[in-house]
Amino acid sequence: MQQTLAVEYVRSAAPATDTAVFLHGLGGWTHNWAGLIDLLRTSAHCLALDLPGFGRSAPPPDGDVTVERQAAAVADHLDRTGHRRVHLVGNSLGGLIALHLATRRPDLVGTLTLISPVLPTFPPAQALRVALLGLPGAPRLYSRLLAAQSPDRRLDDLYRLIYANPALVGTEQRAVEARERRRRTELPYAQDMLAEGVRALARAFVRQGEASAWRQARRVTAPTLLVYGRDDNLVPFRTAPRAYAAFRDVRLLTLPGVGHVAMQERPAPVATAIRALITEASREPPPGRDGRTGTVPG
Repeated sequence: MQQTLAVEYVRSAAPATDTAVFLHGLGGWTHNWAGLIDLLRTSAHCLALDLPGFGRSAPPPDGDVTVERQAAAVADHLDRTGHRRVHLVGNSLGGLIALHLATRRPDLVGTLTLISPVLPTFPPAQALRVALLGLPGAPRLYSRLLAAQSPDRRLDDLYRLIYANPALVGTEQRAVEARERRRRTELPYAQDMLAEGVRALARAFVRQGEASAWRQARRVTAPTLLVYGRDDNLVPFRTAPRAYAAFRDVRLLTLPGVGHVAMQERPAPVATAIRALITEASREPPPGRDGRTGTVPG
């Protein structure tokens, strides 16, 4: 079933450039990419999407959220708007969705960048606490807890979770996100969508065989960039070596002092690595498994 997605589109000054497409993480929205897009707009047209049920996109009609259905919604949008061979960038849950899309629709993906992708592994304590949102009745309890907190306290809790150094959050960014979070609290489906997103991750974690995210990683043919913060509270840094070994044509950027949202915490080195990936992918022939590159220090 077709679903219209809310988008932010920033056209590059160079009209012949390719398009980069950005997929946010659980509870995120298009603005999560603002700093990175500002740096990449000279190299690519930039299209940020709000996934179904998040940001300003309506939830699926039946309220069911899975990685597969989110990826299908993104593919449908790209098909309808005539995009091919995009530079696909995903963070967290968005990284898992981007991975699924790259394996199911390789015709759509020219390069793949995964920033703290939520690949199956034993999660750290902070991630286990987030996982409690998927339990029956948790969305209503969470709503009551939020109602008892001030907006500033809610934002502080969020930044402590996703940033290694919350002091990096600028005044303007905080104001924009505070307005968005106030808007989201007024939506009747917002907490249910968070819970559904958590359940989608849980289902992806237990899949076996060819449906496993690790098996999918081995099937990706697009040149891939992996970005990991070394101080991520939600995706353990120990996942990085296994991910690096799983992809065929891969580069790895690791950033000290960075948490779960490297594109917001350190957009400059992330933008540099993505530009290098785009430039390299434009050369012929594309590199194979022997063309993998080593760790790029932050």
